[in-house]
Amino acid sequence: MSYDLNVTIDKSSGFCFGVVYAIDMAEDILDHEEYLYCLGDIVHNDEEVERLKAKGLRIIDHAKLGELQNEKVLIRAHGEAPSTYELALANNLTLIDASCPVVLKLQNRIKNSHDDKEQILIFGKHGHAEVIGLQGQTDGKAIVFQDLAELDHIELPNKFTLYSQTTKSTDKFYQIKEELLNRGYDLKANDTICRQVSNRYEELEEFVSHFNKIVFVSGKKSSNGKVLYDVCKKHNPNSYFISNVEELDQAWFEPNDKVGICGATSTPMWLMEKVKMALETY
Repeated sequence: MSYDLNVTIDKSSGFCFGVVYAIDMAEDILDHEEYLYCLGDIVHNDEEVERLKAKGLRIIDHAKLGELQNEKVLIRAHGEAPSTYELALANNLTLIDASCPVVLKLQNRIKNSHDDKEQILIFGKHGHAEVIGLQGQTDGKAIVFQDLAELDHIELPNKFTLYSQTTKSTDKFYQIKEELLNRGYDLKANDTICRQVSNRYEELEEFVSHFNKIVFVSGKKSSNGKVLYDVCKKHNPNSYFISNVEELDQAWFEPNDKVGICGATSTPMWLMEKVKMALETY
């Protein structure tokens, strides 16, 4: 039996400009050189990382970075802490800096706040590459939290400055701001969420409403993917999260379903096209 699915890819999904910039930079170098080191996964998508590894990209961690001498190393879009640049100088490493301009601007703002002796709170994911880079601007003194409940166990000063990781939910940021103001804190809140990311929430709400089923494609490590998938699920309960074509399940679909495919800012368009081709064989 043929399911004859009508499948559409969301034109607004796929890489944000920061990721495109980093990947273009890596590919330009790998067109002329045998290999290039990259500090951490260039993007939180295993399929895309594997594609670039096949071209000669070598993913390393900070421990390995400390062992390298006289090499080129790509800094990905998430940005890095000042200590990484200091280490590169000491080890004669050439840094190819593909830090996203939005992240660099935020790092700069946080550094200025820290230099002005402000206590800084960062709404972000613990251990996330971008957040580590942001915290590094404050010599590790910023307080990072993913959820308000975490702050219940911390002695907060009466006055502080709030920032956000660039890929967090705008709604949640403003809820946190309101709650902290209600608790009586003297708060300076900076909405530092990337608009290319936050605009996708509204675009997705609109997109998912037109389909019987939604297939959301994202790497499991992508925090932006988790947020965007929640948007899909909220506005279309028949939404399914997959990281690769093998995770598709024909049992999710009915004959003649209208199926929408969308993804995170770290999801390559070629992967969504692969999913579309697979669905069209049902």
